[in-house]
Amino acid sequence: MKYYVTRFLRSFLTLMIVVTVVFLLMRLMPIEGYFGKSFDKLDEAQIEAKLKNLGLLDPWYTQLKNFYSNLLKGDFGQSITYRPKVDITKILGDKLITSLRFGLASLGVSLLIGLSLGILMARYKGKFWDKFGTCYVVGANAVPAVIYYLLIQVFFTDIFNLPLLYDKSDPKSWILPILCLSIVNIAYYAMWIRRYMVDELNKDYVRLARAKGLKDREIMVRHVMRNAFVPMAQYLPASILYTVSGSIYVESLFSIPGTGGLLVTAIQRQDNTLVQALVLLYSSIGIIGLLLGDILMATFDPRIKLGNEGGSR
Repeated sequence: MKYYVTRFLRSFLTLMIVVTVVFLLMRLMPIEGYFGKSFDKLDEAQIEAKLKNLGLLDPWYTQLKNFYSNLLKGDFGQSITYRPKVDITKILGDKLITSLRFGLASLGVSLLIGLSLGILMARYKGKFWDKFGTCYVVGANAVPAVIYYLLIQVFFTDIFNLPLLYDKSDPKSWILPILCLSIVNIAYYAMWIRRYMVDELNKDYVRLARAKGLKDREIMVRHVMRNAFVPMAQYLPASILYTVSGSIYVESLFSIPGTGGLLVTAIQRQDNTLVQALVLLYSSIGIIGLLLGDILMATFDPRIKLGNEGGSR
C-alpha cells in the first residue's frame, strides 16, 4: 500500500508540473492564435476586449488559478478556430471514440501476434522461428515507419483490393490502418517476451524442473511464461494507452477523424486552446500508463518495494 500511494502521489505531482508548464508555455504563444483569420481586421480596442474576455490580461497566477478551477469542473474551454465556440470536451469526445476503436483493434492484433511470435522465438531459440522473428523485429525498428506506412498504403490497396482511405461505412477500410498501427507493437512485444523468457529458461529452477521429468510445454506455460510476464507488465499499460490514443501520422495518412490528426490540424490552425487540451490529454495518458505499469509490476512481484536497496524501485 505504501508503494502504491507513493507512486500515485509522484505521478500526480508530475502531472501537475506538466499541466502548469504547458499552460504557461501556451501563454507565451502569439496572440494571433486566439483570433484566427480575423486578427488583421480588428483594431487594438477590439483585440484588447477579446483578450480581456478570455482572461488573458489577468496576472499569470490568476489565469493559472482559474484554469485549475475550470479543469476540476471538466471545462477545457472552447475551440477558437477549429470549431469556433464549440466546447473542447465535445470535440474530444467525438474524436476519442474513433481513436479508441482503432486503438483497441490494433492492440488485440499486436498482443496476439507479438506474444505468440515471442514465445515461438524463445522456445525454438536459434531455429527458424527465432531467425524469422529476429529479422522482423530488426526490420520493423530499423526502417522508418513512414516508409512502410506508405508502401502498405500504395501496394496493399492494389494487391488485396482494399480502400485507400478510411470510410466509416466500409469495414474493409479499417484493415490497413490497424495493420500500420500494429507493426511496431508486434515487434516490441515479441522482442521483450523473447528476452525475458530466454532469461528464465537459463535459470536453475528450469533445470530442476526438467530433471524432475516435467515436460517442456508444462515448464513454459506454468513457470517460464508466468515469470517472464512480470517485467513486461511495467510497460504494457503505457503501450496500451498510447495505442488506444491513436497515432498522429497513421490517422492523418488514412484520413481518420481521430485525436491524432486533430492535434496536427489544431497546430496548423493555431487553435491554442485545443492544442493545450490535447497536450494535456497525451501527457495524462503517458503518466497514467507508467503509474499502472508500476502498480501491475508490484502486484505480480511482491518483492518490489521503494528504497535504495538492490533490486528495489
